[in-house]
Amino acid sequence: MIVIPAIDIIDGKCVRLSQGKFESAKVYSEDPVTVAKKFEGAGISHLHLVDLDGAKAGAVKNFNVLESIAAATNLQIDFSGGIKSEGDIEQALQLGATQVACGSLAVTQPDLFLSWLEKFGPETIILSADTLDGKIATRGWTESSRHGALFFIRQYVQMGVTQIICTDISRDGLLAGPNVELYEEILKENTGISLVASGGVAKPNDLEQLRSTGVTGVIVGKAIYENKISLDHLAEYTDAN
Repeated sequence: MIVIPAIDIIDGKCVRLSQGKFESAKVYSEDPVTVAKKFEGAGISHLHLVDLDGAKAGAVKNFNVLESIAAATNLQIDFSGGIKSEGDIEQALQLGATQVACGSLAVTQPDLFLSWLEKFGPETIILSADTLDGKIATRGWTESSRHGALFFIRQYVQMGVTQIICTDISRDGLLAGPNVELYEEILKENTGISLVASGGVAKPNDLEQLRSTGVTGVIVGKAIYENKISLDHLAEYTDAN
């Protein structure tokens, strides 16, 4: 299991939200590149980079941040937020992203999402399954869809998706512990997938609980910025697993 720090971007700054609410945004750094270099310096190998401006607007707004982080580090970056075209994916990959994650578009334009999956490959395209009250949320978590999360994931796995990030929005940014049962259920229903858990991680024991479910990775955000889990611990944990 790998541990993946998160950098969420609003107005070019590193922020964290609570339960996906933009009005709750707290700025932790004016310079995301410095934060990313700190992660890499601690032995971290992966980064979850989210363009929150892009997610809300429905169009990528922070390609420059992706480019700057990729140029300054060797982190393996998954990038998301406002991806709406094949050109967006190509640009993200050219600027240094290793993978691109799509959520809203997988709900609103499934045929287009599947065409990207075929062209770029299931190792490159990640399905972002962001769930609130059992339903998939879209547009930077500001809208709820009619799609049940488990059914939504199962359908896409049957159509070739292998990489999934699942965020429990109700727990994101609250440091209240992860929804272990949700990830257990997803993995019970879907074999052969790479599932990354996100939302609620607050302490090292949460990582142990998630590891026991069989998830491939865990995204950690606010727990790092609030010094609940040290970077040294994350690096040691990743190396040990």
